[in-house]
Amino acid sequence: MKAEVVAVGTELLLGQIANTNAQWISERLAEIGVDVLHHQAVGDNVPRIADAIRLARFRADVVIVTGGLGPTQDDVTRDALAEVAGVPLERRLEIAELIREKFARAEREMPESNLVQADVPAGARTITPDRGTAPGIVLEVEGSRIYALPGVPAEMREMMEGTLLPELAAAAGPATIVSRAVRCVGIAESRVAELLDDLFRSSANPTVAYLAGGGEVRVRLTAKAASAEEAGALLVPFVEHVVARLGDFVTSISDEELEEVVGRLLRAAGKTIACGESLTGGSLSARLARSPGASEYLLGSAVCYDAETKRSVLGVSPETIDGPGVVSRECAAEMATGARKLFGADIAVSLTGAAGPEPHEGAPPGTVWVGLDAGEIVHQRRIRAFGDREMVVRFSEQAGLDLVRRLLEGRPLPQTEPVVH
Repeated sequence: MKAEVVAVGTELLLGQIANTNAQWISERLAEIGVDVLHHQAVGDNVPRIADAIRLARFRADVVIVTGGLGPTQDDVTRDALAEVAGVPLERRLEIAELIREKFARAEREMPESNLVQADVPAGARTITPDRGTAPGIVLEVEGSRIYALPGVPAEMREMMEGTLLPELAAAAGPATIVSRAVRCVGIAESRVAELLDDLFRSSANPTVAYLAGGGEVRVRLTAKAASAEEAGALLVPFVEHVVARLGDFVTSISDEELEEVVGRLLRAAGKTIACGESLTGGSLSARLARSPGASEYLLGSAVCYDAETKRSVLGVSPETIDGPGVVSRECAAEMATGARKLFGADIAVSLTGAAGPEPHEGAPPGTVWVGLDAGEIVHQRRIRAFGDREMVVRFSEQAGLDLVRRLLEGRPLPQTEPVVH
């Protein structure tokens, strides 16, 4: 069974709110084996909403529309549904009475305009609301089924869980879609695609897809089967193949954030960590602190943004500051050693570099040095990150966390590389 989600609201097109309804709906439909092939977003305009629904009907068996069922002038989804079906709107007296009762129970005066929510395309079925006043609408048009739901997330979810998901699960038969994410750091998306090319081309179930962003690459493996257990069983060998090919670049096969992986490894090893941060301004330690139980391993961070603070707090030598400078291997090494001694940590990681947009001490924007000091093991590497300051900072955090991950997993520590994607 194929479904399409149409989100109604000019505020979506203006970027004033995110289309979280479509995301949630797609996740729930995947759980019952319904394939969502398209999303649409359309403004509060009857002809455009009607066109969007017609297109969705052409491409899918089921159309789920959210939004535009309120009582104001810009809530026009009902009119668009009537236009698509070629029928008039009719007022349902039982819905009108329900709306009046809801206002009476809340001891509020009901504006007459609220009764527009009782207008339904002739022949349509309605879904009675528990939370709000807008009923859902179910319309059959030439073999296609259209569900129209309120845009308020709580009201939409109530109708999805109470009506749509049971109905669609029964219609689709026993099926579910399960995805696993293999997350990688320090490798380009294009290189990942090269290593997995035959899996991508030869397999229809499971499928392979890629998503790059935030300093990592996610390989999404998706399987469809009659049950979650069967779909999971299909995924097991695929996950193993992907991990074997990507090797040391894999940070997680359970969709963990990198800071969660590092925190778990630190707890397992009984190790503590400290940070010496320049261009990241404390964001590396903030990520480490997000995970529950971070107090077991995170001792602190010294945020030393200018050269004098690097000297006075972390002990970076005048010779390094006046010589190779603060964007250098030497500075990263001394910052890591200084942070480890300052906090008495087992492991320290440092980050220093040029976040941009201008060069810093002759170093091009995006030049970052990462330092690691774990006592007997001391390591530094350079990365080159692209993008604006925010992206450079994110890449820097990822490089620092990944260096710690590799150390704790006993993997080779990466050497200086000119580019990181």
